Formats: sequence, C-alpha cells, structure tokens
Amino acid sequence: MAVDRDRVAAAVRDILAAIGEDPDRPGLKATPQRVADTYAEFFAGVGEDAAAPLAHTISVSRGPAPDTLPSGAVLLRGVRFRSVCEHHLLPFTGHAHVAYLPGEQVVGLGALPKVIDTLAARPQVQERLGEQIADTLAGSLDARGVLVVLDAVHQCVTTRGGRQSEASTLTIAARGELADPAARAEIIALLTGSAP
Repeated sequence: MAVDRDRVAAAVRDILAAIGEDPDRPGLKATPQRVADTYAEFFAGVGEDAAAPLAHTISVSRGPAPDTLPSGAVLLRGVRFRSVCEHHLLPFTGHAHVAYLPGEQVVGLGALPKVIDTLAARPQVQERLGEQIADTLAGSLDARGVLVVLDAVHQCVTTRGGRQSEASTLTIAARGELADPAARAEIIALLTGSAP
C-alpha cells in the first residue's frame, strides 16, 4: 500500500495552522508536499515482504569444496539504517550488525541490508526492529543461529525532553544457537569491533 501523499500533505497543512503558522507563507507553502514525499520514502516498507530479498540462496555444497560446510558465522557489520520512532514520529539512525551461522545455504550479502531497510522503513521502535530482523533471517535462511545488534541515536532522546545529545541505544536480538549468551559473546565482540 503506497503512502497517500495528498492526505499527508493536507494533515501537515493542518498541523502548521494548529501551531499558529501560516501554511501559505512563502517559506512553508511547499512544506506539506515535501513532508508527504519524505514520508513516502520513510514509510516505503509498510506492507512490504522483508523476506523477499532472501528468496535466492546459494548452496555451499556445490562450490569448489563441496564437502566443506561453513563452520563459523557470516558477519556483516556497519549497515547504516534509518527509521522513524512510532512514539513521536522522529527519526532514529544508526548501524546494524548482523551475524548468522549458515547451514548448507547462504545468501548474497547484499540481501541483508535490503531486509534491514524494508523493516526500518515503517513506524518502529528499535527493540522490535531488531527482533523483526532476527525473525526474518531465522525464518528465511538455513541458519543455525542469528544475531542482530542495533546501535542507534534517537532524535526523541537527543532533541527533546532530557536532550541527551551523546546518548545511543544498543539492542540485541538472537535466535537459535546464538541465543545462548556464551555462544554469542565472541560474535558480539566481532560485530561491535571490540574483539581482541
């Protein structure tokens, strides 16, 4: 379902009037449409299938060493993402770090950021976003374990209320073998760059 830009623009016009502004003054005249276009981009993931990019896996048993299955994790660090907090409709941005323990199938690494982007492009809270990424990967890949670490800065924390400009939020979601704290300790260290 596409964002209804006309309704968003009309609502923004009403908001501008509600805060005492003149939505027809030159500096604000195009603002409702600009916000509508921004929302169409920010919320493009609403109703989209986040697992679709994971549909094409690659069998590791058909490569140059068919008797060798991956023994360790596949890690992708530093995937930039942005989302909008559903509580205040303010953006939060950060980095996602993802790891999975593959079975006989792996997925192209470019598919992982697409999953993150789709799930982030809807009204969210960071805690749920990490869980949704982990569930999507665990449910769509031949994975023995999945770990997702999100590190983000929320404008609802940095620009309002207590205005903690240096604060970031770290969340962890784990599935399968990586749900065990001892099993995931090394992976978390590698994902966050704190490995020895």
